[in-house]
Amino acid sequence: MEGPSFCSGLPDPSCFGYAFQYGMVFDAGSSHTSLFVYQWTSDKTNDTGVVSQTLSCNVQGPGISSYANDPPKAGVSLRSCLEDALKVIPDERQREVPVYLGATAGMRLLSMENKSAADQVLNEVAKTIQQYPVNFHGARIITGEEEGAYGWITINYLLDSFTKYSPKQRDWIHPQSAKILGALDLGGASTQISFIPIGPITDQTKASKFRLYGFTYTIYTHSYLCYGQNQALKQLILKITEGSVNHPCYPEGYQETTTAASIHSMPCTASHAQTPSQASWNATLVGTGNATECRMAIKQIFNFTACGQSQPCTFDGIYQPPVNGEFFAFSAFYYTFSFLNLTSGQPLAVVEDTVQKFCARNWTDVRAVRGDGGYKGTGRGDCKAKGPKRGGGRELSQGRPHSTRQARVIEGVGGITKLNAANTDIGWTLGYMLNLTNMIPAEAPEQVKGQQYGLWAAAIFFIVLTLAFCLVGLLIYILW
Repeated sequence: MEGPSFCSGLPDPSCFGYAFQYGMVFDAGSSHTSLFVYQWTSDKTNDTGVVSQTLSCNVQGPGISSYANDPPKAGVSLRSCLEDALKVIPDERQREVPVYLGATAGMRLLSMENKSAADQVLNEVAKTIQQYPVNFHGARIITGEEEGAYGWITINYLLDSFTKYSPKQRDWIHPQSAKILGALDLGGASTQISFIPIGPITDQTKASKFRLYGFTYTIYTHSYLCYGQNQALKQLILKITEGSVNHPCYPEGYQETTTAASIHSMPCTASHAQTPSQASWNATLVGTGNATECRMAIKQIFNFTACGQSQPCTFDGIYQPPVNGEFFAFSAFYYTFSFLNLTSGQPLAVVEDTVQKFCARNWTDVRAVRGDGGYKGTGRGDCKAKGPKRGGGRELSQGRPHSTRQARVIEGVGGITKLNAANTDIGWTLGYMLNLTNMIPAEAPEQVKGQQYGLWAAAIFFIVLTLAFCLVGLLIYILW
């Protein structure tokens, strides 16, 4: 009998006659929704299967929370991706495919503001999914702690921290020198931190426990609602308009008119409108392009006085034990640094220099260089700007505060690099899929193993990125 064939060092399950099983997870984020299709085989080594991503599909339109005034459209928006997903799953397997929809911070905020509207949106997306030949397991709002913990599982799973295939033994083994990384996830409405602390976690509400590949892991995880890049930006504008119309986080020459209604429309900032005059105003924000002043402005959205001296704390009175080990930062953290060409492990001094020089560019310059193929900086400031192809002029203008904030984050974690995960998107959905399909059972010792394989629109997104960079930088500085 011939031996198994191998792909990238991993055995091909089809050689043994094992059929693939499939699962789908919708990531319903605050700004957009994505659908992921995963596959694995029924064959397991030590109760551990091998999972890989088969498809990812970005749903057209905004996040489902944006359909609060027209919930049926939230369901309709999912149809195209559902149809694409079914094309990669054999007809005979479709009705057994488990499908989950997990909504994150955008829906958490909508539920706080209008629970009835949030329930209607979830009902509509559920109604749509149930019209397809799949095994629908429900649509729900996951907690921030779940989001953080699942992201932590995904990162370490794809990095072979839990288990690794040994070509010599032709089996999955636990790496003797496994490095378990912490996880930092920046979304549009919240940001998460998850890691294994050195000492005990005194606040057990912040602890998550998993039994993975025969080993028990207890991690600290917390989600900072309202500190994702979009909601943090609203808080920042609110602080700036209290005493000035100059916006140091926008490039010189950029102007934006905003209203109180647009800023106070979400729970993150609604409580700041205490008087009629505070709840009704118009302001034209004028960019001044100053990274140092931008960082100082962003610090104002954090409450450092609430911690006291009684326990380890970050801000807003949130308990956090001292951080431990190295971290992997993803989502908007990565997008920002990737745009700045800073994902090759550059030291903090290079990051700071790149941010400062980019922030010094005026709006005309930023717009003019948008069309030449991207931000070509090498971390030495010799850069040209072209952001990811999404968003508009406003997003590019907001990139600076993100990058300035994130520089402080990177000071704590030591850098951001790209994870080579063989076409697997990095986020919480893989960990979520594994947990909900009992591949990471509460009492059982094993989990599933993931394969490791690897002019205006973009311009404005860069400014959101730089805002994320600034906000994130300060966050890691705080969390550290």
